[in-house]
Amino acid sequence: QMTFAIITVAIISGSIAERMKFSAFIAFISIWVVVVYAPITHWVWSGAGWLFNDGALDFAGGTVVHINAGVAGLVAAYMLGKRIGLGKESMAPHNLTLTVIGASLIWVGWFGFNGGSALGANGSAAYALIVTQVAAAAATLSWLVTERIVRGKASVLGAASGAIAGLVVITPAAGFVTVGGALAMGLIGGVVCFWGITTLKRLLKADDSLDAFGLHGVGGIVGAILTAFFASDFIMGDKAPANLLTQLWIQTEGVLATIIYSGILTFVIIKLVDLVIGIRVQSDDERMGLDLSQHGERIE
Repeated sequence: QMTFAIITVAIISGSIAERMKFSAFIAFISIWVVVVYAPITHWVWSGAGWLFNDGALDFAGGTVVHINAGVAGLVAAYMLGKRIGLGKESMAPHNLTLTVIGASLIWVGWFGFNGGSALGANGSAAYALIVTQVAAAAATLSWLVTERIVRGKASVLGAASGAIAGLVVITPAAGFVTVGGALAMGLIGGVVCFWGITTLKRLLKADDSLDAFGLHGVGGIVGAILTAFFASDFIMGDKAPANLLTQLWIQTEGVLATIIYSGILTFVIIKLVDLVIGIRVQSDDERMGLDLSQHGERIE
């Protein structure tokens, strides 16, 4: 659970990259994990949680981690403002090789993320591993096809993004769906998340540096909703949802509650931190780069 909390914070950091004071970030996440992350975790996974008792399905953190982090990251990006030079200077990935290595490590680590949520070395964990792989691969393919149709070229960066999209989408459903369901969820997730980081991002006009909302927020929402459709009697047995519409509403209820709570509390926490110590670095420090200005570390 503590690892999940840190992963959620790491996702948020992608939205505010290169412009938030390190001291402000530490203060923000210290408060946020206790005030925002912990209550939502309790709602969803505790036996006394209201979403748990309503029957919400979230095997490994679609709402708790991904929607929560995506919404918090979006709010933080709005409050910090856009990076200096955005839209005027190239802000392409610094090193595509490192991007692919990072995506590969995330893909491997996600087996622990989803499989470990079975809380044991058992059949549920094994099945979670299988559907995680299938969904990630399917989303990679559907993203590449969509990118080829829309942009005329399929890219390595797109493949990495598609893999993450599939991993996010399957997270809430990993212990509840068949391989066929995972395949369908991955194919859908790749397309919808591509829309999330292109069309939706332009509409929102937020400088979400690493697309925390477009990938994790949108992917988490899609995964949570699709879980209602693909939850399988074969996997879940007598714990499977009895009624699709009822389960769909329960899943939607969890999504909306997470969006509202995380969005409002994130705004309040950042506002307080801004009033006390300020949240954005000076423009000269931003131009210099936060590795050097905030930490004295030069990356060659």
